[in-house]
Amino acid sequence: MISKSSSPQGLKAARFLAGEHVRKRTEFELIYKTGFKRSGRLMTMFTREREAGPARLGIAATRKMGAAVERNRAKRLVRELFRHNKPAAAVDVVVVPRREMLDAAYDRIEAEFRSLLGKRAAMRGNG
Repeated sequence: MISKSSSPQGLKAARFLAGEHVRKRTEFELIYKTGFKRSGRLMTMFTREREAGPARLGIAATRKMGAAVERNRAKRLVRELFRHNKPAAAVDVVVVPRREMLDAAYDRIEAEFRSLLGKRAAMRGNG
């Protein structure tokens, strides 16, 4: 959580802006087909490099995850992770949360998110 003593610039940097959303079905499908996929115990992440622009996030919380309340909680968690661990590069990130995410501690979820993003950087360096 951001403290009240944070500067306005710090608040703006940690916001999740409208231009940082992956929204269209065609964009999701392109990321699934041409991006890198890696899985963890709490989520599956797809990433795809872009030419320019900000990092963007898409969330695919399916009904397998549970009721709307649970899916919405998972989406809030993922948005919070993205806000605090936003990649500097122009990359599209799609996260598919798993049911186990809802019961895990935030620190564990954040560690896995960072780990999966780190694998993206390592794969880019190798290929």
